Amino acid sequence: MTNKEFKKPDVKAPRYRAKTYQVMNDKFFNDFKKKYPKYDKITNTQLRKIGKRFNTLFWETVIDKRDGVELPQGLGYIFIGTCKKSAKKNNIDYAKSNKYGIKVTNKNWETDGKLAKIFYTNYAAKYKFIYRECWAFVACRNFKRTVAKTYPENWSMYVQVDPHKKIRKMFQANVLKELNKKRTNRDLENYNEFDL
Repeated sequence: MTNKEFKKPDVKAPRYRAKTYQVMNDKFFNDFKKKYPKYDKITNTQLRKIGKRFNTLFWETVIDKRDGVELPQGLGYIFIGTCKKSAKKNNIDYAKSNKYGIKVTNKNWETDGKLAKIFYTNYAAKYKFIYRECWAFVACRNFKRTVAKTYPENWSMYVQVDPHKKIRKMFQANVLKELNKKRTNRDLENYNEFDL
């Protein structure tokens, strides 16, 4: 705990709300049904449920798998990484700070001071696509909350991410390691000690 006084947030202050854009709207469903006429009889509500179920299964798999998941159609990878706590930023526990009236920081004792971050990268994709630098990923609330709950239980399972290295280099190193492993296995299969 630090002894700095904590300013309670003004709950009744005006708030800025960013405009939200919903991908699964009527225009999207109409375009989808034009492109795939065999799904014309499925209602928009059912299509929305299918999309939400896919997304839920997707982020559950990202949490369960150490190396994360590759997005469909080569759009990139999503994985959970273990990072060191920032020396400059304080991770403030707002509930306790509000309760005690002074700034209280999270020390993350359960995870040995490590933090979980959800990473998206498309630099390791097999084929480059146009404007890939403009693509971003924003996790839904359920995904973030589930990561926050499950991370302290299995924090050592996830990939350690070095803050001074690029994610793309980490993926390239893994790809090279896999290629070398395949070459070695192939060479061992063809190896004949009597053949000089």
